[in-house]
Amino acid sequence: MAMFGKAKEQYEFVKKAREIQKKLRAEIVEGASGNVTVKMNGEMKVQSVSIDAETIDDVGQLERDVQSAVESATEKAQKIAQNMMKDVMGGGGMPF
Repeated sequence: MAMFGKAKEQYEFVKKAREIQKKLRAEIVEGASGNVTVKMNGEMKVQSVSIDAETIDDVGQLERDVQSAVESATEKAQKIAQNMMKDVMGGGGMPF
């Protein structure tokens, strides 16, 4: 019977993980730097990049702003994912 208990725990874990993945897809974060804004979902997939082209006069600075905005959005998405996974993991390890 213990084997079935572990299988049930694994099933519940997978079910919760899928629910979190769905929530992460819907969660949108924004990172901005200079003339650049990046929107990314909780799965760390870039949804959009906006550049205020009227004020750009330095391509090197634009490149740094894009990198910084992506890094900022990525950090925010990682924190959201980390917090959601804490709920599934129960603060400990995997349940099996």
